[in-house]
Amino acid sequence: MDLGTRPRSTASLLSRLGAGIEARDRLLVEEWAGIVEWASDHVIAGPEGVATITEGYLDTGVPIAGPGAPLVSEFGLMELVAVLGRSPDGGKAYVGRVIECAWRLPNVYAAVTAGRLAPWRAERIADLTRSLSAEAAGFVDRQLWDASGVGWAQLERLVAEAVLRFDPERAEAERQRAADQRRFDVGAVDEHGLVHLDGLLDAADGHDLDLAVARRAEVLGRLGDDSALDVRRSKAAAELARDDLALDLLIPDPDTGEVATSPGRKVVLNVHVTDTTITGTTITGDNPFGNPVGRWEEGRCPISSAQIREWLRTKDTTVIVRPVIDLADHVPVGSYEIPDRHRARVILRDQTCRFPHCTRPATRCDVDHARPYGEGGPTCPCNEVALCRRHHRAKTHSTWRYDTPAPATYVWTSPTGHRFRVDHRGTHPIRTTSPPDE
Repeated sequence: MDLGTRPRSTASLLSRLGAGIEARDRLLVEEWAGIVEWASDHVIAGPEGVATITEGYLDTGVPIAGPGAPLVSEFGLMELVAVLGRSPDGGKAYVGRVIECAWRLPNVYAAVTAGRLAPWRAERIADLTRSLSAEAAGFVDRQLWDASGVGWAQLERLVAEAVLRFDPERAEAERQRAADQRRFDVGAVDEHGLVHLDGLLDAADGHDLDLAVARRAEVLGRLGDDSALDVRRSKAAAELARDDLALDLLIPDPDTGEVATSPGRKVVLNVHVTDTTITGTTITGDNPFGNPVGRWEEGRCPISSAQIREWLRTKDTTVIVRPVIDLADHVPVGSYEIPDRHRARVILRDQTCRFPHCTRPATRCDVDHARPYGEGGPTCPCNEVALCRRHHRAKTHSTWRYDTPAPATYVWTSPTGHRFRVDHRGTHPIRTTSPPDE
């Protein structure tokens, strides 16, 4: 379409956008009402943590909102979250925020249903009140009779006041724990092989680190490094780290008590052999097979072969070369226990938990027998699936089931008949022409 020949009214365009936002919020309000109705039908009676037999299966009431809100069915919640198309953790948190508003923040919930408060704003309020006592949450809600007029800074001050009023011991404990929130995080690797750092340090420690980085950056400049100051500071921080890794520090092993020296950087290079490429021959020179892409397992991301070469040339680096496992190989064993070589294959094949929308890394998952071992299912990678502990329990102790129509492809069926296809492309609902229970 030639936009230059068809002038349009900005006012009309913005009106349509505004109408679309209103329509979206109305749909969200309807969704909230449905979630509240669902929660009312799936309350698990009894104190927190008590197991209940539901339709012949052991179910547990889980608290997903603050004190005073109902416990809801754990397995029922899994199904609701899957139907909503959200990840297990994100969906649980979302449903919890809706329940928080409906049960503990009636003024906020009334503002949402009346269209005075956008649902996403109410979710933010629910996040802040989730950990408050019932009395403190009620205090906050009473101050929010006109929730749409409250800014975030005012809301945070209101929550802080509620804690001081109704839980002074908690306020003092949080003040004393503030120092324990210090951290130093290295972020995910981007497409250029770079990472962002984020940290919270003691003020004196931060000052010392800044001085050390500044001094080393200045030395680099005097030695001929003509990079910009910010780049030299980045290099200086990396040199501080490598100096520490190169120290022969005596470190006792917590299990054996043996004393060993701290090594420098260790790189494990997986050599992938295919018909056309050998990824990993970048230890020396250019890749003769023309594949410029490698993969950093620790960062779970692709990196360039040039970046690999640069890492491997770093001083005091130890390189370990190993071949990649053939994921199509069948190596059954005659016992129930999953051997390490099977787990390695399943992790490389599945990457994450294979429950709908779950993204927990396979390295932190159980390995499940798709067909139970006691029913004749072999202990073989072809019958093994990565499932996190939560969804392993759902498959074992509820009516969630899955089939494996193709390698690394799983079709899940929920307790009420909703179906989801999970493969390397993600989770895809399998739509039917009518609800499963009709």
